[in-house]
Amino acid sequence: MHQVGAKFMVWFEPERVMKDSKWGRERKQWMLEAEGSDAYLFDLGNPEALRWFSQYIGDFMEENGIDYYRQDFNMRVDNFWKENEEPGRTGIREIRHIEGLYAFWDYLLDRFPEALIDNCSSGGRRLDFETMKRSAPMWRTDYTYGEPIGYQTHTYGLSFFLPLTGTGVQKSDRFTFRSSLGTSVIFNWKITDASSSFTEMQRCYQEFRELRPYFYEDFYPLTTREDMTTDDIWLAYQLHKPDDDTGVIVAFRRDQAPEEQITVHLSGLQTGKTYKLTDRDSGESFQKTGDELREGLPLTLKEPRSSLILHYE
Repeated sequence: MHQVGAKFMVWFEPERVMKDSKWGRERKQWMLEAEGSDAYLFDLGNPEALRWFSQYIGDFMEENGIDYYRQDFNMRVDNFWKENEEPGRTGIREIRHIEGLYAFWDYLLDRFPEALIDNCSSGGRRLDFETMKRSAPMWRTDYTYGEPIGYQTHTYGLSFFLPLTGTGVQKSDRFTFRSSLGTSVIFNWKITDASSSFTEMQRCYQEFRELRPYFYEDFYPLTTREDMTTDDIWLAYQLHKPDDDTGVIVAFRRDQAPEEQITVHLSGLQTGKTYKLTDRDSGESFQKTGDELREGLPLTLKEPRSSLILHYE
């Protein structure tokens, strides 16, 4: 696998320990219990337990040639901390556990400097500033899988502070696929499905490869930042690459949006320069100055539930 340039990731969920598992039987002294649960919570707030836990996972990765570590967390947890609090120490169990989690990830990154930690927790339930320093949420949400309006909104909001995220896509139509564009996309296509088009899958993959670098660059919202979840609006954003003064505009006209055209105002462009803009779908190009693009660029989509990508240089 490594010989062909592939990486090996293993999906762990070590904090949730089933009661009849090996850890549940042999390491019970490090487990927290909660009424009605069929699982324990491994107590990362216990220094002795944390040391054992860190070395165990680290040794497992080394012995099995694991490159990337994915950690999931699919359980209700507040009751475990609450039921095991000491009198007058409300909240300390939770604080110590989360400190232990950060320390564990620091241990992995110190031991495996080239590793990547994929942070999942029933989707994106651990997107705090400390986890963002140590990990990347390659599966950022468990929200209704493949629903494009939600995915557009997630990308729009997260891009203000967290560019490196991943999500999934099931369909290859432009509106749905482009709603999942970002720095990472998980393709869940069934190539044996009679309704699937392998040609369209190839087109989507090529589009992702070409647009992906821009999602690491400067992000500018072009439409509302208020209620982005409704079906009667346009949503558009700009991705600008300052080092070569190029970028892309990504726009969606949702199902019930009445307007065929909106006007957006671009940012990051240089005064006095002329830019060539090309429609990715039609191939048609036109030119405008940086000042004109700042003052207003009309975007037109004749049909509801459609998308537009303009590349400029």
